[in-house]
Amino acid sequence: MLLKDEVGMLQRIPLFSGVEPAKLKLLAFTSDRVSYGPGQILFRQGDEGDAAYVILSGTADILVESESGPIKIAEAEPNSIVGEISILCDVSRTATVRASGPLEVLRIRKDHFLRLLREFPEITIEILRVLADRLSHTTAELIDARNGTG
Repeated sequence: MLLKDEVGMLQRIPLFSGVEPAKLKLLAFTSDRVSYGPGQILFRQGDEGDAAYVILSGTADILVESESGPIKIAEAEPNSIVGEISILCDVSRTATVRASGPLEVLRIRKDHFLRLLREFPEITIEILRVLADRLSHTTAELIDARNGTG
C-alpha cells in the first residue's frame, strides 16, 4: 500500500483524525501493518507490552484468564486500539487479544507510541477519552453485577 493511502486510512481513525497528514506519514512509516487469521493471538495476558495495536479491519476478542479458562470480556472493533495499557502503565499485558476472524492491524512499537503521545497532544487526549470511556463502562458493569441486574 502506498504511504499516501496509509495516511488516508489513518485519518479515518478517530484516534488520529486531528493529526496533520505530515505527522501521520511518520506514523505510517514507523508502524507495521500486520494480518492475522481467525484464532491467531496478537498477545497474551502476562506478556511484556512491546506495542499497541490499532484495529484496521476485522474484530478481535479480549480475553482474561480465569480458573475455568479464558473468558471473553470485550470485542475490539475497527478503529479501536488495544495493548496501550501495558505501555502507558508499564505493566504486563492485562488480557489476551485473539483475532475472531481475518484481522488487519497497525502495530505501533512502544517507543514510537510513547513518542507520538509526547509530540502530539491531540492523540494523547483521544487515548484519555478511550480509557475514560472504557473505565465508565467497566464501572457501570460492576454496579450492575453488584445489584444483580447484569
